[in-house]
Amino acid sequence: MNRARHPALGFDVTEFPCGVIEGFYGRAWSWSARREAVRFLSHQGLDTYVYAPKSDRQLRRAWRELHDTSDFDALLALRATCREQGIRFGIGFSPWGLQNAYTASDRAALRRKFEHINQLDCDLLCILFDDMPGAIADLASRQAAIVEDIQAFSNARRFAMCPTYYSFDPQLERLFGPMPHDYLETLGASLQPRVDVFWTGSLVLAPGFSRADIEPVAARIGRKPLLWDNYPVNDGRKISRFLHLLPVRNRPARLRDWCAGHLANPMNQPLLSQLPLASLAHSYRSGDAYDPEHFWRTEIASLVGSELAVLLQRDVARFQHEGLDRLDVRERAALRVDYERVAHPAAREVIDWLEEFYQFDPECLND
Repeated sequence: MNRARHPALGFDVTEFPCGVIEGFYGRAWSWSARREAVRFLSHQGLDTYVYAPKSDRQLRRAWRELHDTSDFDALLALRATCREQGIRFGIGFSPWGLQNAYTASDRAALRRKFEHINQLDCDLLCILFDDMPGAIADLASRQAAIVEDIQAFSNARRFAMCPTYYSFDPQLERLFGPMPHDYLETLGASLQPRVDVFWTGSLVLAPGFSRADIEPVAARIGRKPLLWDNYPVNDGRKISRFLHLLPVRNRPARLRDWCAGHLANPMNQPLLSQLPLASLAHSYRSGDAYDPEHFWRTEIASLVGSELAVLLQRDVARFQHEGLDRLDVRERAALRVDYERVAHPAAREVIDWLEEFYQFDPECLND
């Protein structure tokens, strides 16, 4: 992707970040899977990995607590892998509860927290207010004040924030209450110009992005949005019943001109996520010549091996569009036999999905 190389960091921290935000609910990736994902991103020419799993309570509901030594050492190792691979490293931090009130005691707690987080030497710090109650009159100004204080406490090189209302999708107001008047406009006017603002598109699960999708929000926040692309993620009660394997569509390379960056939220299955993520990288490299059908026919064997590629090409419609609930017991058993014959570890992810090991647990929303 023709990354401009920073002499120390391996990239230009001001450029268009394109890669992954591990921002899903449910079964988390292992640390080894995360390090493998970083190497995969580097191989594909992508440049950003943001660690933000909803299951990490020390970065969300229990943010005042510090990670235990083993988890923090694993984060440091992940950071080191990113540096070795020339990948921008970020974390997502959700100051849960501060949307309701922000006191001097809270501010002191944030300062203490970032004395610890700063050891990670983040290239990108994402301050996330997603999936929190939002019908609060001064929500935007309070969130902007929190972001400003975190900027003062953090040694990160770049900052982004996710609004509580991160799409025009009406389901957000159904879940979190009515959006306060001029919420996005107030955020745009209150945040420093160098703070990126996440946006998932016209819908939370957007089928694609166009200039017509981007321009209205850019006008309201006073800057290009940073795309949080919820494809191929499959972490919800309904979408966990599907494997999103097909190449990306309706994500033109012109997004580089309209947006501040593009981060895709992957599936709970790290290896299977590589199929659509590789297509995202391919689409940016190819521009108008990008052909998702050609990619699916010709490229997936290089990612998962020819034996598994044949099975996935055979079954993709069932996995992507029909899902688990359309597969009866006999069909699941037959599929399991087929995938058990394949030695590739991504086949194990298919088997685990067939056996309901990724079943959505509503309790994960309370993590």
